[in-house]
Amino acid sequence: PWPGKIVNPPKDLKKPRGKKCFFVKFFGTEDHAWIKVEQLKPYHLHKEEMIKINKGKRFQQAVDAVEEFLRKTKGKDQASSHNSNEEKNRRNSSEERGKQSAGEEKRKASLSEGKLKKGTGEGKKRVSSVSSERGSKSPLKRAQDQSPRKRGRPPKDEKDLTIPESSTVKRVMTGTVAGFKWPPSVSEPVKDSDPHFHHFLLSQTEKPAVCYQAITKKLKVCEEETGSTSIQAADSTAVNGSITPTDKKIGFLGLGLMGSGIVSNLLKMGHTVTVWNRTAEKCDLFIQEGARLGRTPAEVVSTCDITFACVSDPKAAKDLVLGPSGVLQGIRPGKCYVDMSTVDADTVTELAQVIVSRGGRFLEAPVSGNQQLSNDGMLVILAAGDRGLYEDCSSCFQAMGKTSFFLGEVGNAAKMMLIVNMVQGSFMATIAEGLTLAQVTGQSQQTLLDILNQGQLASIFLDQKCQNILQGNFKPDFYLKYIQKDLRLAIALGDSVNHPTPMAAAANEVYKRAKALDQSDNDMSAVYRAYIH
Repeated sequence: PWPGKIVNPPKDLKKPRGKKCFFVKFFGTEDHAWIKVEQLKPYHLHKEEMIKINKGKRFQQAVDAVEEFLRKTKGKDQASSHNSNEEKNRRNSSEERGKQSAGEEKRKASLSEGKLKKGTGEGKKRVSSVSSERGSKSPLKRAQDQSPRKRGRPPKDEKDLTIPESSTVKRVMTGTVAGFKWPPSVSEPVKDSDPHFHHFLLSQTEKPAVCYQAITKKLKVCEEETGSTSIQAADSTAVNGSITPTDKKIGFLGLGLMGSGIVSNLLKMGHTVTVWNRTAEKCDLFIQEGARLGRTPAEVVSTCDITFACVSDPKAAKDLVLGPSGVLQGIRPGKCYVDMSTVDADTVTELAQVIVSRGGRFLEAPVSGNQQLSNDGMLVILAAGDRGLYEDCSSCFQAMGKTSFFLGEVGNAAKMMLIVNMVQGSFMATIAEGLTLAQVTGQSQQTLLDILNQGQLASIFLDQKCQNILQGNFKPDFYLKYIQKDLRLAIALGDSVNHPTPMAAAANEVYKRAKALDQSDNDMSAVYRAYIH
């Protein structure tokens, strides 16, 4: 359970089909969601219950925010009531003077003084009635009056929500809702849009001007009654209670750390998926989950409408497309190919050209994240190329990720992805350097982590990677050899435009040292071992 209040959604944001729901903003966060009526409960009646269940600091901050909101709302209502009374008195006084003035003139017409007093009394009564109505309307009632649903008598299932403390109606359901901050400008959403999947359209211009457009959906992870974790969308539009999957046939090539999680989520969300992997045994698990098996990349492409690929490096990406029984052999006019590999811009541009030359459609869509985020369907997708194909991939991106960016022409996503991973890889090397320096100078590594976690650098990434090092657990979540590859490609990107990348270059040398110590297939946090040997 988490406290929130009903607010008005953006004008161009359509309410999900199906059961009655309200647009809720959650206290203590910037999260918003469409929440069904039956999942809303009044705050005061369930406050103690929620506090018992949630002991966390963030929840307490949310409760504090609720109480502060209630105090302010109460103060505004009192001020409104006070102002209303003053306005009533002013109106009555003015009306009294007006009536008296009129009475002086009408006495000549034999208007009795009794009728004058009676008329004044009725005027007072009317003003008081209006003031009372204005002062007593609850915040929720105001939100309902301003909501986009058609005017008229409210449905029966909404009646219980109109209560004095209804501005703090709560969402009582398990799980978390990831943060959703409204972009600066929101224009017409794409079909089947939902507010919980960040989907941005980025216009690339000579100046760093950025245009954002929110479309589609951000998924949240919910704990079901069975205790198992599943991906579930807020509006539950699909038969399985999640997103509405595309009716296009989906192919997927490459079932590594990232690809496996992506395919699993595509299947969970009801997509029809055909899989292929260089080592066929990795396909078995997905066949059991309902996937179809493709014998070659060419066969997958020829039998599917949209084929995704996620492989290790530029060479693997080229071999997959240009090699024997490769993707190119299955491309025909209208066939779509989406490369999710992290490669350099030159490689992806070359692949786009050969795909398009055969009448195919091409989109690059590298992903930012790790194995855990892939499994959870919370990747960040950076896309560029065919805009129409990008929109056709909407339900797939919703299934695999929490956020999607469209960056314009082919090559832009590759460049951006390398820059993101350059920053991440350099940061990881700095973390390892700090922990080893603490050790050799007699300082507690755990204390260093505790201090960092209380400061501005605090993040899930920092905490997880430090824990890996402190526990000596380097099970791969993001292969060290791949972050070193990305650093190398980022440095080459800098070279191509004569831009210095000394921090990345220094970090790259440390990763190369770690690779020489047989750490390639461990997690990137194993770069720590380069400092202790």
